[in-house]
Amino acid sequence: MNSEVPKPHAVCIPYPLQGHLNPMLQLSKILHSKGFHITFVNTEYNHNRLLQSRGPDSLIDRPSFQFKTIPDGLPVADVTDCTQDVPSLCASTEKNCLQPFKELIARLNGSGDGPPVSCVVSDAAMFFTVDAANEFGVPEVLFWTASACGLLGYAQYQKLIDLGLFPFKDENFATNGDINTVLDWVPTMENIQMKDMPSFIRTTDPNDFMVNYLPRLIHKSKQASGIIFNSYDALENDVVEALSADLFPPLYTIGPLQPLLNSMEDNIHGEIKQISTNLWKEDKHCIEWLNSYEGNSVVYVNFGSVTVMTNDQLIEFAWGLANSNQSFLWITRPDLVIGDSAVLPPEFLEETKDRGLITSWCNQEEVLGHPSIGAFLTHSGWNSTIESLINGVPVTCWPFFAEQQTNCWFCCNKWGIGMEIDANVKRSEVERQVRELMEGEKGKEMKEKAMEWKRLAHEAIVAPNGSSYNNLDKVIQVLIGSSQ
Repeated sequence: MNSEVPKPHAVCIPYPLQGHLNPMLQLSKILHSKGFHITFVNTEYNHNRLLQSRGPDSLIDRPSFQFKTIPDGLPVADVTDCTQDVPSLCASTEKNCLQPFKELIARLNGSGDGPPVSCVVSDAAMFFTVDAANEFGVPEVLFWTASACGLLGYAQYQKLIDLGLFPFKDENFATNGDINTVLDWVPTMENIQMKDMPSFIRTTDPNDFMVNYLPRLIHKSKQASGIIFNSYDALENDVVEALSADLFPPLYTIGPLQPLLNSMEDNIHGEIKQISTNLWKEDKHCIEWLNSYEGNSVVYVNFGSVTVMTNDQLIEFAWGLANSNQSFLWITRPDLVIGDSAVLPPEFLEETKDRGLITSWCNQEEVLGHPSIGAFLTHSGWNSTIESLINGVPVTCWPFFAEQQTNCWFCCNKWGIGMEIDANVKRSEVERQVRELMEGEKGKEMKEKAMEWKRLAHEAIVAPNGSSYNNLDKVIQVLIGSSQ
């Protein structure tokens, strides 16, 4: 770039949940390596959580990479180290964050400490930023950090309302067959059922906040300069084409982001590399423990940062793992069990002490990339799904909420890498599926398929004319459009 022209200055603002922070940080580092000045905007609540988990110097400003905060508008919490309620967070950010965000941009423009703000990169769930970008006359690209298939599922909500399929008429919809209604009109999702659609529709309340919030999010998304996905063409191109036909702005698959970031390692400043947005402290012992196991011999179990379960469900998973006779690494974060801490039976701990490691958090990218990992018992969040695919790891899915049900359906029915455990989890089914993934013929087929998706992900990034690399260049042109 011409040294006389100020650097393009991207304000990057993630939705304040763990699964949204990490991909936004990856994208911010990629843009920084391409010559952007970055302002990374956390909520005050998450900023403080990061200082607790990463240390007091973790969020100091680096060269052309600075951190700022805005309030999330929620009341001050008694507990300062737990995941906030998602509907409350959506309602509060939509209602309260626009003005603080505009004030932040004005301060950045007037500070003289860096180049003026030239573009906004926002999580799509922080869609209030579209109005701010318009007011300041800068382009905005929204980052949909979930799957493209998840967005396509949400895009059906209005039709489900129009067809009278929502709200459910009977509180027993989960058992009377209504949840199994086949939706034969959804593009790329042949014979998908209501139970496989993003889960917020599982209500009899026509005024449910999330069901009414998501059409607003989609409407506002269509006003952005573009939408990007942490995905790749080989995996979700048909879904992206279906979304494009629905009057969305230009859509770009630029993932998987972690290997894309890795491919640019030589251009990334050492101080930038060290930035992390993990809200919990990681147990560094995990990798050392995995090093003692043979290839493809360990089941990795992690239900993400939001999923909660009952103590009964926890015990069913525990004995299913124990009875499978497989080695396992199980992440049980402190708030995994509803209203309680995760307490596993002493008999289970005794039986599995020589082949199981249980800890509260880890670096998942490192774990899934470890050669000893043979399968992943997952909640089907998008980061977990894409990280499974890029490491060639098959999955058994226990989706919890949001678009995890849709991700699970694609893993099992389209991508051929997974099986699903029923919401009413039973130890016998956990045992059967874990054994199948690790030892069975179907498991071998899923492993082969996962390895093929890994190869295609690699091609999207490093092959000549790789789709994700080319799409990243297109996104950069959109972002610098009015700053050069």
